[in-house]
Amino acid sequence: MTMNKTILAVIGLIVIALGVTAFGAVFTVHQAEQTLVLQFGNPVRVVRDPGIHFKLPFIQNVVAFDKRVLDFDAKAEEVPTSDQKQLVVDAFARYRIMDPLKFYQTVNNERGMQIRLGNLINANLRAVFGEVSLATLLTAERGKLIRNIADRVKLQGTAFGIDVIDVRLKRVDLPEANSQAIFRRMQTQREQEARKIRAEGQKDAKRIRADADKQRTIIQANAQKKGDILRGEGEAKAQNTYNAAYGQDRDFFDFWVSMNALSEGLTGESTRYIGPPDGDFFRFFSDITGKSKRK
Repeated sequence: MTMNKTILAVIGLIVIALGVTAFGAVFTVHQAEQTLVLQFGNPVRVVRDPGIHFKLPFIQNVVAFDKRVLDFDAKAEEVPTSDQKQLVVDAFARYRIMDPLKFYQTVNNERGMQIRLGNLINANLRAVFGEVSLATLLTAERGKLIRNIADRVKLQGTAFGIDVIDVRLKRVDLPEANSQAIFRRMQTQREQEARKIRAEGQKDAKRIRADADKQRTIIQANAQKKGDILRGEGEAKAQNTYNAAYGQDRDFFDFWVSMNALSEGLTGESTRYIGPPDGDFFRFFSDITGKSKRK
């Protein structure tokens, strides 16, 4: 009986050992992963196909790497330009692990890759931006410079077993102190331009007013001239009419002229005359013919 228990215990231990060994010999590769099999820390093979795979238990282990596109957000860095302007540049990159073996040998893991990729981006930002001025970075030329940086990082990233898909800039800005100084300088320039524009506007306004005054003077002079001519012509026609009327009936003409003179001379409600109606002005008062003699 004791012998049987001993045999059963041994068989149980053997089964357990075989189970542990079998479990240690099997590993699973997910669709979003690629694995590197290590033997005593040395890589022996790369497994990219998803599914169940086998390895030597106890002496081999597996390191998994993501084969999807990974995002890296670089730390904001101050980068100088060729005209000694400091810029705060915030960049990010997207990459994929293409060679797990080279990736493991050079950077070991994603954390190590982030450090190296950050250094690559920073170095290339300094190299490219250091050859151009700040004014160039404010134009459409900046797009070409960013593509140049991305191409450089992509080429250098192959040494780490990765494919750098893209490098972009989230923000390119001046340090706070520089921003305030440039803002004040821009404000001063805008104020100078505004004063210049106002001065030019006042100059144009004076010129326009002077031209308008000149045109008004010319128009008034021409109108006065034309009015004088018309008035002279009218007076000449009136005089001719008077002369013709005087020639036809001298007595009636004298009476009509005298009545007009009285109408124009004795106007208004407050006009008063005290005294005898003597003189040519009143000669038609007592005699309609105007031929009465003065007393």
